[in-house]
Amino acid sequence: MTVPEASVAVELERLRGTVSTGFAEVKGSLTVLVERSARTEQDLLRLREETERDLAALRADHDKDCDELRAEVEALKKTRWPLQSVNALIGLGALVVAVLALIYT
Repeated sequence: MTVPEASVAVELERLRGTVSTGFAEVKGSLTVLVERSARTEQDLLRLREETERDLAALRADHDKDCDELRAEVEALKKTRWPLQSVNALIGLGALVVAVLALIYT
C-alpha cells in the first residue's frame, strides 16, 4: 500500500467507527423511546382504569343521593296539607252559612 491508500484505509476505518458509534447512539435512543412509550401506555391504561372506577363510584353515589331525595320528596308529599280539600270544605261551609242566613232572615 502506498501512503495515500493507507491514509484512505485509515480514514475509512475511522469513518466506519464513527458510523458504528452513531448507529449505537441512535439504537440506544430508540430503545429509550420505546421504553418510554411502553411506560406511557401502561400509565395511560392505569389512569383509564382508575378513572372508570372513580366514575362508577361517583355514579353509585349520585344514584344513592337521588334515591334519598326521591324518598324525602315522597315523604313531604304525604305530609302536606290537602289545600284543595280544605278550600272545598270552607266553600261548602260558607254556602251553608249563606243559606241559613237567607232562611232565617
